[in-house]
Amino acid sequence: MTSPSAIVELSAATKSFALPGGQAFQALRGITLRITAGEHVAVLGKSGSGKSTLLNLIAGLDRASTGDVRVAGAGLGGLSENQLARWRGANLGVVFQFFQLLPTLTIEENIMLAMDFVGKIPVEKRRPRTHELLKLVDLSDQALKLPSTLSGGQQQRAAIARALANDPPLLLADEPTGNLDSETASAVDNLFDVLIGEGKTLLIVTHDANLARHADRVIHLKDGLVLSDERQNSPRK
Repeated sequence: MTSPSAIVELSAATKSFALPGGQAFQALRGITLRITAGEHVAVLGKSGSGKSTLLNLIAGLDRASTGDVRVAGAGLGGLSENQLARWRGANLGVVFQFFQLLPTLTIEENIMLAMDFVGKIPVEKRRPRTHELLKLVDLSDQALKLPSTLSGGQQQRAAIARALANDPPLLLADEPTGNLDSETASAVDNLFDVLIGEGKTLLIVTHDANLARHADRVIHLKDGLVLSDERQNSPRK
């Protein structure tokens, strides 16, 4: 039985990819992992260690080759692609390194579109919620602008607001500060601390030592395996 406090559980999860010539590359080699609600977890490792593959399994963007993946109460292996899409929209917020905002929509429209797609937030509450999220990420004055007119840090904060649109319990971030200067990265780090304080569960794949330093728990991957999994006393700003 899954513990009610576990928001992510992987049991002996593997992931293999076919290579040219018929060979297979095993990106993950039997990962067993449990993350409880409200944790702030950083995943570290060199390129090719399996960090992004792990995040993709948890997000339902890839399927495990073998083993079990349960996230936010759902066994992902048993869901169809359409079911996965609906489940993902309601339960996950995903933040990418390169923002992935829709360039022809305003910042406000980018956030509202996420709500329109899922239908979790009542129609009459979508615009007020959008404004609340823009205030949270300090972008209230940028609502009607296109992404291309914003700085990189502003675009990343807008992407975080979009990830929070449907009030997901779990936020996944793949190198969220990898494309930002140190001062802007620190501002994003501060925002993550606010979200943790509000009870969100946060899993970050990062090379940023400062982001990892503020996590409750740091997992090191190497060659598709968990090399270490340690809790730390993370200083809250």
